[in-house]
Amino acid sequence: MPIISPIEIIKRSKQSVLSVKITTNMENLPMLIGETYGKIETYLKEINEFPEDIPFVRFFNMEIENLKVEIGFPVYKELPGKGDIEFSYLPEMKAVYSMYLGPYQEMEATYNEVMGWIETNNLIPDGTFLEYYYNSPEEISEDKLLTGVIIPLK
Repeated sequence: MPIISPIEIIKRSKQSVLSVKITTNMENLPMLIGETYGKIETYLKEINEFPEDIPFVRFFNMEIENLKVEIGFPVYKELPGKGDIEFSYLPEMKAVYSMYLGPYQEMEATYNEVMGWIETNNLIPDGTFLEYYYNSPEEISEDKLLTGVIIPLK
């Protein structure tokens, strides 16, 4: 499935988030993402608050068996954490952005294309990346999944 937006450079401001940082493996990641989103959504309801935007996963590495990720939601103000749910910030960043349409397991070609664009434009990624999920495989067919891909730059 294709990239459905131009690959472009964006600037993002510092963003407040409620999130959980986890080390896992790629096989368990989809289950952990769903569980963690549910836990954060339940907590937001408990404190009568709402997410500011769609959910994200921030990847700190791509070690398939030792994957370090942050799973969360942007929030509009500082909120107290609970257990492993913590308030923090995604930093201000200059980044490369693209929108992908299709199944999550077929995203490798998209990342290869975006990383090629970064290299062609003599940019240097900072080693992390983010995915923002506009819909869910629980709601629609996998070929209609929309994922925003953000690769921060040094």
